[in-house]
Amino acid sequence: MDTLQQTILKNGKTNLSVFFTAGFPSAESTKEILGILNNTGVDFIEIGIPFSDPLADGPVIQHSGTIALRNGMTLKLLFAQLKEVRNSVTKPYLLMGYLNSLLAFGVEEFYKNCAESGVHHIIIPDLPVNEYLNEHRQIAGHYGVSPVFLITPGTSAIRIREIDAISHAFIYLVSGNTTTGNDSEIQTSAIKKIAGMKLKNPLIIGFGIKNRTNYLEACSLADGAIIGSAFINAIAESKNLKKDIPLFINQIKNS
Repeated sequence: MDTLQQTILKNGKTNLSVFFTAGFPSAESTKEILGILNNTGVDFIEIGIPFSDPLADGPVIQHSGTIALRNGMTLKLLFAQLKEVRNSVTKPYLLMGYLNSLLAFGVEEFYKNCAESGVHHIIIPDLPVNEYLNEHRQIAGHYGVSPVFLITPGTSAIRIREIDAISHAFIYLVSGNTTTGNDSEIQTSAIKKIAGMKLKNPLIIGFGIKNRTNYLEACSLADGAIIGSAFINAIAESKNLKKDIPLFINQIKNS
């Protein structure tokens, strides 16, 4: 069984992950934020690869990516930073980004650097399943890296089972047909149907999860939640990350 999947299953329906953009608010923030999160109640961590046209993301994450790119954050720099801290970070961490970044870096070089940086899972929202199977799967598997695919409440049961069959950690269930950081409600009835399919992979709900109420609702429907925009807002406003990050996580998970 996959190590991240083991972690999620062990925690039951209480998993919490946060997303932050590499290189935001400063080029060196990645290592600091990752180190702080490692000592909080977060169960796993998503690190965003900044990109100029992040179609799935709302204005908060888009803005953080723009700042990160201005700060000089690149995939090469991100991998170098992760290699520095991989032995001191015990919580699982993933990379989330867009296909163009991966292709520009080089497919095999990307997966090779993932393995060397302690990254065993990636989330690439615009990587089609068929393209992954035909052009990435063999290379990614060679380096011990596997994708986490996104589904929505409108994804067909056939497609969900196809994704479940090739996944190894969890399935990212988008709360609705929308972008990150939105104010729309979780589509409860549709998500309940998906949760009732008895998939082999855990379901983690993301997009629009911004407070403890949302987190608890997501946990009641699936195996946990991912918070992105609200966390980025918190670190953007912080004058003391060492104090404010644990406080933010504690307010979500433990009230």
